[in-house]
Amino acid sequence: MKLKIQKEEIQNALQGVQGIVDKKTTMPILSHFLLKVKKTASLMATDLDIALKGPLKAEIMDKGSLCIPAKKLFEIAREVDGEILLESQDNNWIKVSSGKSTFKLMGLPEEEFPSLPEISKSDEVTIKANALKHMIEKTIYATGESDTRYTLNGLLMHFIPRKNNIELKVVGTDGHRLSLISAKIEGQIGEEKKLILPKKAAMELKKLAEGRDDNITIYIDKNHLFFSMDDTVLTSRLIEGTYPNYEQVIPKDNEKEILVDKLSFLKALRRTSIMSKERTNAIRLDLEDEKITLISMNPDIGEAREEVAAQYKGEQLTIGYNARYLIDILQAMDGEEVVIKLQEPLSPTLLMESGNKGYTCVVMPMRT
Repeated sequence: MKLKIQKEEIQNALQGVQGIVDKKTTMPILSHFLLKVKKTASLMATDLDIALKGPLKAEIMDKGSLCIPAKKLFEIAREVDGEILLESQDNNWIKVSSGKSTFKLMGLPEEEFPSLPEISKSDEVTIKANALKHMIEKTIYATGESDTRYTLNGLLMHFIPRKNNIELKVVGTDGHRLSLISAKIEGQIGEEKKLILPKKAAMELKKLAEGRDDNITIYIDKNHLFFSMDDTVLTSRLIEGTYPNYEQVIPKDNEKEILVDKLSFLKALRRTSIMSKERTNAIRLDLEDEKITLISMNPDIGEAREEVAAQYKGEQLTIGYNARYLIDILQAMDGEEVVIKLQEPLSPTLLMESGNKGYTCVVMPMRT
């Protein structure tokens, strides 16, 4: 195997697999990527749950294949100047040359690389890459982080066949907050499907879609989702289990409505939360006509108080939240104003972008 690659090309390709290759694995092969060189060059990386396969632009001088340490070659590519020559040697070694720099890396044979699942093309849908990235960004912050309820450690992708298209609902929740966004997409599926995409795979998918406006085709299998764009395919194993009934969590009869400037409210939350307890991030909102008063107290440090103008007419109400949850929601929202719908101090609170019914957030209050 012998090929010449531009520094930027190999650097960008290896940057894309750094989040997938497993650096702390007990299986050395998972810290490697497979470079296959035939008429064209391609690379593959996997951690057994997620896999990425993509093309590599290169000047090919000799065919072959080898598993190469991903982190080390990335570090080399980042530091050298000019094009890089990769040349396989005896006993799975690879020589890396650039200018007057030469490196030798110990590789592993192709036979040790895990086989990747084949794309199943029975059910497939199509969505714009930037639209899918947008949906992930709007929901992923609400997913669980190593939650013992393992189904919460991923995004629910709910595909619903409609008369003329398919509705895709993407949902994230950790049991304390929930975010839901929906979009109409094209495609063909036999029946409604609820699939749980692991958080890590969603993050890699977001990176893959970054700055792209072409289509991603999603192939749906019983145990995997395949995301195909150009000649690049991201494969993810699905999380097994039943996702909570998210529709039951979304309140339908919250009658108390507040309209507030998003940026003013976000800045006030950040300032006030400075004085909240680090463990709970507890903050109190006092609602009165035309204003919200934000209060945080910490007996060991002190307190903070700030008023924000808001469109609200109704009974005075005091309600507590984890400030971090509200900040995460507001940071994910577009537009200048946010609508907050309430019922009782301890019942779920609904937050929506003003004028956009396609994005809904729910947060559970705290006792004040």
